[in-house]
Amino acid sequence: MTDGKLAVIGLGSIGSMALWQASRITDAVVGFEAATPAHGRSAVGGDTRLFRMIYRGNPDYYPILQRSQTLWAELEAETGQNILTRCGGLSIGTADGPYIRSILETTRLTGAEHQILSHEELAARYPQHNLRPDDIAIYDPNAGALRTDRAVTAAIAAAGANGATVRRNTRVDSVRETNDGVIVTSGDKSWTFDNAIIASGGWSNRLMPDYLKAATETKRIFLTWFVAKDASEFTPEKFPIFIRIYEDRSMYGAPAVDGVTVKATLDGRGGPTPNPDAVPRELTQAEIQETTETVTEFFPDLYSNIVRSDAFPDLYTKDGNPLLGRLKDASRIYCATGFSGAGFKNATGFGHIAAQEALGKQTFEGLDFVRPERFKTS
Repeated sequence: MTDGKLAVIGLGSIGSMALWQASRITDAVVGFEAATPAHGRSAVGGDTRLFRMIYRGNPDYYPILQRSQTLWAELEAETGQNILTRCGGLSIGTADGPYIRSILETTRLTGAEHQILSHEELAARYPQHNLRPDDIAIYDPNAGALRTDRAVTAAIAAAGANGATVRRNTRVDSVRETNDGVIVTSGDKSWTFDNAIIASGGWSNRLMPDYLKAATETKRIFLTWFVAKDASEFTPEKFPIFIRIYEDRSMYGAPAVDGVTVKATLDGRGGPTPNPDAVPRELTQAEIQETTETVTEFFPDLYSNIVRSDAFPDLYTKDGNPLLGRLKDASRIYCATGFSGAGFKNATGFGHIAAQEALGKQTFEGLDFVRPERFKTS
């Protein structure tokens, strides 16, 4: 006898969704959370994450995005929570620059619904943005802002309603595979499960084999917020989520979902942090200076002083793609981590895949780019 069919280690963005999806299959699933779900020091922190169907890069993500879009709606219907604020999204850049070109190329391959906004159309529809002369935008009508705290707590509540067990304030020290199952240890307590999913984000490294430790790194992600001179111009109805990238400037953000503050954060500035429990929360002077300079240029109708900032840990892989799959063939331990600062929009879709595969219900094709074995050297 075991203590359940599946243990989910870590109940953040992916783990909470995997727990919810697994609970739809069996009530013999247990989630382990080192603190409390959606606690303020996890990568879930920061109120919102961007959801978008328009992106640049590997088109193989698109089916996962489609599944995620459907599952976000199902989670809202199941729990009565408003999780995805559907406000549209803008990808802004130089008309003939590499960012816009790459967005359009990926969109051509995926067939995602979109609209190209000329400089004049962009300026007329979204005057909040201070545009350069050659700016255009790709508009994503299906984009929006995900409410992270609501999403995670809703998924865990839904799992609990389905019979799943949640062990809060239970830090897992080891996950060890045997011929009979997977032994999960926390302090002087241990449990045995048929299978386990490691979904601990920045804390996953210590639970993974050496070949994956060498392929991953915990990084610090920082976020910043600003006050609008006229908050009514930055509501979700008027101000879509945005990503704006040039050679020398890059920023992303979300509307004032709280009615007061606008998230506007430098893109791609994560730096290594050796200890996820001791991430420096204060911004450096260089981070403050670059952030305020960028906001001053992009948004003249935001007060340029940072009114709120924070920093969180997340696990990055060497190639920027997540780790999703068993540690080796026939292993009972499944890995769902290393989302490289970009996993939340796909959390429901990845959680669905992880639950189905870990419980042996379905195997998904076309996911070689996320399988852990790609980092094996022999």
